[in-house]
Amino acid sequence: MGAINQDKARFDTRLPKEQKQFFERAAMLGGFRNLTDFVIVTVQNKAKEIIEETERIITSQKDQEVFFNSLINPPKPNKDLITAKDDYNKLISK
Repeated sequence: MGAINQDKARFDTRLPKEQKQFFERAAMLGGFRNLTDFVIVTVQNKAKEIIEETERIITSQKDQEVFFNSLINPPKPNKDLITAKDDYNKLISK
């Protein structure tokens, strides 16, 4: 069996020594195998949170636009709505 080919990219960064030690301590206390695992998991979680929040905001804005557009420019009643209104009027006029 051949090995599975996974596309990988490298991410390098420079940071102050004290900051690296701080991150390494957090990784150790958090139970991560190493700093790389800590950074990947932490950044992945934060990225997911940011994307989900942004998508919620965009969806909410679209929902607001649809709602207010319906109030400002309501569609004409269809046959079923007209029939329901007529049935209701007959019912309450008895």
